[in-house]
Amino acid sequence: MADSTLGAYNIEDLRRMAKKRLPRGIFEYVDRGAEDEIALRNNREAYQALKIKNRVLIDVSNRSTETEIFGRKITMPFGISPTASAGLVCEGGEVGLARAAARMGVPCTAATSSLTPMEEIYEAAGGNLWFQLYMWTDRDLTATFVKRIRDTGFETMLVTVDSSASPNREYNHRNGFAMPLRYSATLIAQILANPGWCCRVLAPQYLKRGPFRKANNPPELASKLTQAEVESEYTKPASQSWDDIRRIRDMWPGNLLVKGLQSAEDAAIAAELGLQGVVLSNHGGRYLDSAPAPLQVVAETRSAVGPDFKIIIDSGARRGADIVKALAVGADMVMSGRPTLYGSAVAGEAGSYRALEIFRTEMDRVMAQLGINRVVEIGPHIFWNPPDWVFGGAKPQ
Repeated sequence: MADSTLGAYNIEDLRRMAKKRLPRGIFEYVDRGAEDEIALRNNREAYQALKIKNRVLIDVSNRSTETEIFGRKITMPFGISPTASAGLVCEGGEVGLARAAARMGVPCTAATSSLTPMEEIYEAAGGNLWFQLYMWTDRDLTATFVKRIRDTGFETMLVTVDSSASPNREYNHRNGFAMPLRYSATLIAQILANPGWCCRVLAPQYLKRGPFRKANNPPELASKLTQAEVESEYTKPASQSWDDIRRIRDMWPGNLLVKGLQSAEDAAIAAELGLQGVVLSNHGGRYLDSAPAPLQVVAETRSAVGPDFKIIIDSGARRGADIVKALAVGADMVMSGRPTLYGSAVAGEAGSYRALEIFRTEMDRVMAQLGINRVVEIGPHIFWNPPDWVFGGAKPQ
């Protein structure tokens, strides 16, 4: 009988396994952050700094991690963040991620820069699928693309807004890695040193789909993307503004959120514009180094937008306890991208599902240890000696 645990008992186990199965340049593209990786480390340290108190002699025999987001029941308050590299770690990886999420009963977010067309992901996976949008320089192309997203069947869309300048990821240069993927001498050497990846990912990709490409880009845009610098100019414009969000809001009939905010001020603007929520995120520490952890700005954001506006956070969650801590400071849901990518690199859909299973099992265990039966019972009372940012400023008297 196959071991459904895959020999992985936490997310770090999956990470170590993924590191062995991927060429160095691809693994570091997934795993690392920007510049000195201060934000990357702080994302974890913020979670680890919060201590929680157990409660005993409380009947928790009927506890549940289930909750609801945008009118749909989900197995736990967790979703898969958009990632553009799933197809690099596993052939057809985006479909596997979406299927794993559907099987678990949590949202999965397909990405604009996916290597698999959105229609294929939607048809193959089903489930509670969301879509992540980058605003292109050509607003007519963006409008047409938004219509395509709507017609495919997506009901919730996240607009990523923290990419007005290319990030500084120095390790990518050292590894000869770039997106779109280009085979530098350094990267070729790393690939040849990992023949397993060639057999599992590279060869099937070329046989089924041809070269790696961003499958959702329309021909009018794809023809311009001959180098990374040009791509950023056309697909992640420095000119983007709240006026662009207003235009998208007016043409999008479903739930609309902006992703990549790190301030209560910006979240308040999103609420004033009639959006359904925000995703507080520092892009997993991959853009602005020294950025605060999203966890650290949840409480002040909640104070700014009120109780009904949805606050989702990503960047840094690696344990089920992290989900509980995020909800305790005021978030409605947690998202993460790397854990299920690690799982995908290890065993495709089964590996991604294992990552989700680890989160759910750990969250359930922590709830029991805290004497909590339902997600709505989670609040700041679970913390021991919390820092001021848990309350959005000064501690309550």
